[in-house]
Amino acid sequence: MDRQQIEGRHAVAEAQRAGHPLDKLFVLDGCKDGPVSSIVRKAKKGDTVIRFVSRERLDQLSETGNHQGVIAYMGAYTYATVEEILQRARDRGEPPFLFILDGIEDPHNLGAVIRTANQAGAHGVIIPKHRAVGLTAGVARASAGAINYTPVARVTNLARTIETLQKEGIWIICADMKGPVMYQVDMKGPVALVIGGEGAGVARLIREKCDFTASIPMKGDVDSLNASVAAGILAYEAVRQRMAPR
Repeated sequence: MDRQQIEGRHAVAEAQRAGHPLDKLFVLDGCKDGPVSSIVRKAKKGDTVIRFVSRERLDQLSETGNHQGVIAYMGAYTYATVEEILQRARDRGEPPFLFILDGIEDPHNLGAVIRTANQAGAHGVIIPKHRAVGLTAGVARASAGAINYTPVARVTNLARTIETLQKEGIWIICADMKGPVMYQVDMKGPVALVIGGEGAGVARLIREKCDFTASIPMKGDVDSLNASVAAGILAYEAVRQRMAPR
């Protein structure tokens, strides 16, 4: 796919703020909303083709069902390489902090994890090419603009990528209900958190490649958490540890 569709006022505005040129912009005809007007003003300063259309037309174009009166098209999101993500950590003078997502198929979950990764200061997210969602319009919207700032690498073989990261001195920590409680797992150094997909969790082969497992303490009546929620909890345990005085 050579063009990316983004929907919603915040997602489109963040794309503009990040410096991504918009090829085409569809706006609800007659809309006087402030954020939408700001998007249109910025688009007019560039080469963006702007079309004012009916709500019915926007509904037809929408992939998310929640366009908020604005849909934009731009060049497809460019995936980073794993090496570029690691270089980002080096440039910041920080121990690498990554997310590895195994088989997440829900765009909202992937977008939410990218958003969490951005807020938690992670250097990037790694996803597989197969049996998982890529960077779609729904992912962009769910990320609330974080997709423009947090690099995402898409790899053919997660297991091999994990081996590469381990050779770089990065500890791989797998979210697993049978592992020790996360408070007992050292996340202060170079780490990658492995989060499994909806339902199936982390595949056995991937889990066996990991150096450690970490569980989230749960007191309720269900035995699992949504993938993006689990990622958020583990991410901020890592943040807590990494911010603690040494």
